[in-house]
Amino acid sequence: MHLEFDFPANLTAEKFIAKLSDKTNVELVSRHYSLITYYDSFDWRLYKNGITCELIRSKTASTLLVKRLENGFVIANTAIKDMPPFSQQIQSKDVCNTLTPLLEMRALLPLCNLDYEIVNLNILNKDKKIVLRMIIEDHVFLNNRLILQPIKGYHKAAEQIIDTITTKLGLTSASKPLLVIALRLQGRKPNDYSSKMNINLDPDMRADIAIKYIYSHLLKAIKDNEQGTIADTDSEFLHDFRVAVRRTRVGMNQLKGVLPDNINSRYADFFSWLGQITSLTRDIDAYLLSFETFKNSLPASIRNDIDPLQTLLVSKKQLAQKELAKKLRSASYLVTLSEWEQFLKQQALITPTEPNARLSIKQLADRRISKNYKLILKEGSAINENSPSEALHDLRKSCKKLRYLMEFFQSLYLESQINHFIKNLKKLQEVLGDYQDYAVQEQTLREYSEEMLNNNVDANTLLAMGVLIQNLDSFKNRARQAFSSKFETFKHEENQSAFDTLLAAKT
Repeated sequence: MHLEFDFPANLTAEKFIAKLSDKTNVELVSRHYSLITYYDSFDWRLYKNGITCELIRSKTASTLLVKRLENGFVIANTAIKDMPPFSQQIQSKDVCNTLTPLLEMRALLPLCNLDYEIVNLNILNKDKKIVLRMIIEDHVFLNNRLILQPIKGYHKAAEQIIDTITTKLGLTSASKPLLVIALRLQGRKPNDYSSKMNINLDPDMRADIAIKYIYSHLLKAIKDNEQGTIADTDSEFLHDFRVAVRRTRVGMNQLKGVLPDNINSRYADFFSWLGQITSLTRDIDAYLLSFETFKNSLPASIRNDIDPLQTLLVSKKQLAQKELAKKLRSASYLVTLSEWEQFLKQQALITPTEPNARLSIKQLADRRISKNYKLILKEGSAINENSPSEALHDLRKSCKKLRYLMEFFQSLYLESQINHFIKNLKKLQEVLGDYQDYAVQEQTLREYSEEMLNNNVDANTLLAMGVLIQNLDSFKNRARQAFSSKFETFKHEENQSAFDTLLAAKT
């Protein structure tokens, strides 16, 4: 049953109530002005899952509604005074449990506002019982909208009213969610940010032009996440900032001979510096995001003993974040990033001198992807149970380079084929990433243990940290054992044949 309806352009709330009153028993309940604020994460996680989060405020009340985007059905609601930054901080279990699995670590950010008059109506039967509730949203710049709130046990009455308002009064099922319309009024549209690469390249495009296009896309991602990183709005701003930086570094490392060497060298150093200054903050973020998982891996009797570690991590995060924000506000960062942007906007030379600049982007992509794929097969095949951890770390870096290259150039290949190959590569990356993460976390925890020992932390905390270090070592060994089977799948003859087909296919 559809629950939201648009008024015809010439139908006012007063005329609608008068006409409806001629056909059924209408009770006017209240009339007041309200302000609605829509919330979502920066990367639209609620919208992508068909959910809206709306804070409706009037002089007397403030209500948070979680609704289905397609029909306006209210999933959960709660009275709330102020909107907290994170869904986990919302006291209503229904609202919290609905939003948190979708948002995870992302903050709720205001998207847009609408102010309008709300008219609350009840539809009564012959016995004066309420069989349907109605809300009229009386807008100034938009067509008015009607929202129905059916009463349990009276769905037939709701269906009759729907038939009346659509056939007799000219209302139509809302064609677009009000959120979409409100965003359009403010010059925005849903999903206007995504961390995923979405670059369409012409296979015959000259390599130097295509590469600048890719770098421009990555620069936009850096700038989109810059202020959220500085403000530490949530941990994913820094994550996406770092991914865009890392992708740019891989491009400069893997796609040489396209841009002038002096340009490539200068900005490779700059983006390397960006990777370094953001590393510590991100590492601590990763610990804090995993803290509850680490804590729950401990025996119940000592779980709370690990809490001083969280206090230490929060303290270190605050210091690291302050230093990072300072560097991202520095003239050195701002000027260099601006100069990089100006270079990318410059028109390409008619006859560039760099050896790979005049290749088609498809030719360059084939060469680099093929070379990196063969390197992964070589490095992975050389790893055995006696290989040092550095060998797995090097293979992980090689996998990441190939993954980024394939994401840069995925529009040049058949979508089904390249997506299948990226999926297989991700599975190998996951086990290598787990191994590396556990190894680094284990080593860092040993360092924190020494620091806390010197600060006379309670012995029970050190004991709990020792158990956690053992757990991490166990997780690390499990990931190492899983590597062999994952790599065997990746290098399987069928997968290699699919890779050859990928490069040979015409889009």
